[in-house]
Amino acid sequence: MERVKCLIIGSGPAGYTAAIYAGRAGLAPVLYEGLQPGGQLTTTTEIENYPGFPNGVDANQMMASFRAQAQRFGCDIRFGSVTNVDFSARPFVLTLDENQQIEADAVIIATGASAKYLGLESERKFRGMGVSACATCDGFFYRKKDVAVVGGGDTACEEATYLAGLCRKVYMIVRRDVLRATEAMQQKVRETENIEILWESQTQEVLGDESGVTGARLVKKSGEIFDIKIDGFFLAIGHHPNSDVFRQWVETDAAGYIVVKDGTSATSCPGVFAAGDVCDPRYRQAVVAAGSGCKAAMDAEKYLKEI
Repeated sequence: MERVKCLIIGSGPAGYTAAIYAGRAGLAPVLYEGLQPGGQLTTTTEIENYPGFPNGVDANQMMASFRAQAQRFGCDIRFGSVTNVDFSARPFVLTLDENQQIEADAVIIATGASAKYLGLESERKFRGMGVSACATCDGFFYRKKDVAVVGGGDTACEEATYLAGLCRKVYMIVRRDVLRATEAMQQKVRETENIEILWESQTQEVLGDESGVTGARLVKKSGEIFDIKIDGFFLAIGHHPNSDVFRQWVETDAAGYIVVKDGTSATSCPGVFAAGDVCDPRYRQAVVAAGSGCKAAMDAEKYLKEI
């Protein structure tokens, strides 16, 4: 069975940054990209809030640059997914795509988190063309335009108030007749003049053309169907951390996010580290994920020197 010093699982900003630092540290890292090479960023188009790109950068091109830099420092990047792990003893044993196994002295988990979507075909069709799950990432593109936010919790209220500072009009599409958000967040929404809540409404279809989203067709609890004109459709119904395969071995919170020790990337299992959105329920930004990937590689390097 193949044995490696440092195995990195995931290929977003956290995984690739960990690979860059691990490679430069001489750890000969092996990285498995998973089902979505480049991570969640590859589902969007242009990124304007990543430092160092004053004119913005194409998301796929940026992740290709991350990948190439990791390879430059000796990271062995492979296509494949980790489908099972055994962290009961070192070296750790990981199963790839159900059949192949590999051993590792240290593991960095950077599998990210997946935004929850409604599951509509039209939603998939316009993803990256007006449909987004990150207001902080994509809100700038809708300045002075009309948008909608789906959800009624704290995240939805935060996204709506953020977008209200940029956009002409923000609709909140809320399935119930009340918001689930904390009172403080509800108060912010109530005090924001350009937010309109569409109560007891659900999205039936995202409308659009070859240029992107143009509206949404909604259905009320009463059965009434109506359309709204919008340029952007934002999902704020939560994220699911991609941690299921690891939960038996590392501590997670109630939502499934991997718990790391304060100020580090160390998990509850010595030798296993976590970086990026899989352990970050709060920020979920590429620059934060990249920074945590750096921490994970440095923590792994220190761990390997001490064992």
